[in-house]
Amino acid sequence: MGILYKLNTTWADMTRENSEKKECFGILERVFPKGDTGLREVPSECFQCNLRTECLKSALSTEEGIEFRLSLMEERPSRGFMDRLRRWSQRKTLSRMKQKRKG
Repeated sequence: MGILYKLNTTWADMTRENSEKKECFGILERVFPKGDTGLREVPSECFQCNLRTECLKSALSTEEGIEFRLSLMEERPSRGFMDRLRRWSQRKTLSRMKQKRKG
């Protein structure tokens, strides 16, 4: 019983340490910077972080992240009516997110 408790305590401590947000959390240029090729890349140190998915989602929901997502949408050509309709809906959603962030 004591070993199991110690194991659970150690696991809880490790989880707490890994779930604490680091100073780079949610900063687009730190967690998804442009590489030498001009494309955005996730740094290798992010792969060890347990919060990498939350962090990237947070970074992409900032004003800079929203602008990045809009620019990606504009770069890709539309393919047919349904694609244009889907892109319009996505732009509208991103626009609302942007307005909500401004207050």
